Amino acid sequence: MNRKTMVLTAAIGLLTPALSACGSASGNGAGSGAIVVGTTDRFEAADYAPAPFDPAYAYDATTWNVLRQTVQTLMHTPRGGGQPVPEAASDCRFTDNDNESYRCTLRPGLKFANGDPLTAKDVKFSIDRVRAIKDENGPSALLSTLDTVEVKGADTVVFHLKTPDATFPYKLSTPAAGIVSEKNYEARKLRTGFAVDGSGPYTMKAEVKDNHLVRAVFSKNPNYKGDIKLQNDKVELRTFPDSAAATKALSDGSISMVSRTLSPAQITELSAKPPKGVKLVPMPGLEIRYIGFNTDAPVTKEKAVRQALAAAVDRNNVISKVYGKSAQPLYSLVPTTVTGHVNSFFNKYGEANTAKAADLLKAAGIKTPVKLTLNYTSDHYGDGTAAEFAALKAQLNSTQLFDVSVQGNEWGDFRPAQKKGDYAAYGLGWFPDYPDADNFLAPFLEQDNFLGTPYANNTVRTKLIPESRKAADRNVAVPAITEMQDIVAEDVPVLPLWQGKQYVAARDGITGVEWSVNAISDLQLWELGRGVSG
Repeated sequence: MNRKTMVLTAAIGLLTPALSACGSASGNGAGSGAIVVGTTDRFEAADYAPAPFDPAYAYDATTWNVLRQTVQTLMHTPRGGGQPVPEAASDCRFTDNDNESYRCTLRPGLKFANGDPLTAKDVKFSIDRVRAIKDENGPSALLSTLDTVEVKGADTVVFHLKTPDATFPYKLSTPAAGIVSEKNYEARKLRTGFAVDGSGPYTMKAEVKDNHLVRAVFSKNPNYKGDIKLQNDKVELRTFPDSAAATKALSDGSISMVSRTLSPAQITELSAKPPKGVKLVPMPGLEIRYIGFNTDAPVTKEKAVRQALAAAVDRNNVISKVYGKSAQPLYSLVPTTVTGHVNSFFNKYGEANTAKAADLLKAAGIKTPVKLTLNYTSDHYGDGTAAEFAALKAQLNSTQLFDVSVQGNEWGDFRPAQKKGDYAAYGLGWFPDYPDADNFLAPFLEQDNFLGTPYANNTVRTKLIPESRKAADRNVAVPAITEMQDIVAEDVPVLPLWQGKQYVAARDGITGVEWSVNAISDLQLWELGRGVSG
């Protein structure tokens, strides 16, 4: 999730002083001291993203992975996934049958990393702050069902909701509900720069070079009290320009693990012939990729054009040519392993059905070939994106129903243009805020949605989304969730393409690797430790 749905490039306008020569800055992956984790995620300075590590602004997988190490939330996802459990809280629960009042009691003795006490007032301040700032790039939409926050004594917070929302505990597990102090964060102003302060398991120091964060060192917070059990005292997150550089550092022992993002070619290579002392660890993933449409643009305004694209696209062709074992076809916005998933697009269009696409265009009186530009971000989702869109262009043009061109732009230009409606069709990705079907539907279909799309379906917005949120038992919500997926397949405001699989590469002797990234791509650095080489 403005998400975080995506791996956004984080950015700022201020520089942070370089780290002093602590063990994390110079220690290699195999030695003592910090465990060094490599990533291709980028944090760069830019005017369009002034406060990447402020919970009121951050809304992407990259920056949330920093916040999850440093800023505590009332709830969190347990190591094996599933329903959220108390973290800064000792207990949280709905207090009514309609799921409109949610009460949390804090753990005793909570403190911020600087030693200041953390109370219920800090929780209220933090969540009210996100809603008050309501940054257009931020996560405030996750709190859209919240009406008021009530403090009862020093340790109890009651959330009064506008409408029933059984997914609210999930939302309290996201950095959108991260707890910060009034000492370091202003109530109505973003905190620019790389600094971050909280009560989470680690404190963080950043090293910046040429307006890029190149290294973040996470040190165990001695004042931390929560549900997480740390397996290390220090972890360094080191950025690399591409996955080839990261895997080279892993191979030569300069780092201990590569968390994000291995290219499809490197996954294949590491699977078939890993370097000595290196292992490839597969993990379940819920990342999705899709094509979004501006339903007001002349070429994509006609539903039949969008439907014809849905019928003609060959997901398996893209995956086999570009992604291999790191992806699988997706026929809904909701991934296959999430409760309520149905293959709505396959049920309606089949797979790569050129004849059906031609019939749809003919019935609507649309002249072929339909001229269309597919826009994508060239520097945001990894090495395979350009090849993916080249494959889409080739397969769609081969039907002779479309005249497709592709255009790649850097994220800093791409995202603002997409939000303004400059693109008729564009490629994006989504990393979920929480593992529930609601988070794969509402962010795309609600008013003020993530895409900024003009598409609106009143049945979805006024009936099905609220209805699905009433059910504490998510199986009860399946009929509404199914109907929404079928509506998306009919109207095609977005066209799902594939669901990702996650892989982490690590050196022997690093333990907890299998828990270090969960299904929604949360980085859990506290799980990493040192053990006997395997």
